[in-house]
Amino acid sequence: MAKVNASQIRAGNVIIMNDKLFVVLKAQNVQPGKGAAVTQLEMRGVVDGVKTNERFRTTESVERAFIDEQEFQFLFQEGDMFTFMDTETFEQVAVDGEVIGEPKVFLQEGMQVRLSLYEGKAVAVQMPQTVTLEVLETEPVVKGQTASSSYKPSLCENGIRVMVPPHIGVGTRIVVYTADSTYMERAKD
Repeated sequence: MAKVNASQIRAGNVIIMNDKLFVVLKAQNVQPGKGAAVTQLEMRGVVDGVKTNERFRTTESVERAFIDEQEFQFLFQEGDMFTFMDTETFEQVAVDGEVIGEPKVFLQEGMQVRLSLYEGKAVAVQMPQTVTLEVLETEPVVKGQTASSSYKPSLCENGIRVMVPPHIGVGTRIVVYTADSTYMERAKD
């Protein structure tokens, strides 16, 4: 355990508050027009699974629990359980979809993720920052449409909708940020 500034807390970190462990689901630094900057944390209790929101001044200290973090490879999904494998020991761990949260739509077979383990139980999953997806549906290119500010909706292979530039067509592979499901660039593969 160590004290860190609230502004250093990221999604997937585990913190201790009121002698309870919480997994950070979303962390957002907010700079209001007036007053000091704050960090807004959306968290879930490790033991009871209850979600809560907390605000901290960015300079305020938060107790971060350093628990066992390891690289795992995603193998498969069965119902709402996701199975990961430790790439060194080949030990498999089943994780409930609720622990992963919204980013579970980005999981792809063979993907490397970081699992946070507390007493052998997975309490958080840190996804890669970006993922490459194929566009399945999008509107056709409109002649004369400028690429500077206009984006069009597209449906990706994992079922999420992403706003993409006009030059992106069906079958194009794109790189998407897992944190907010936004388009980054055309894939280079």
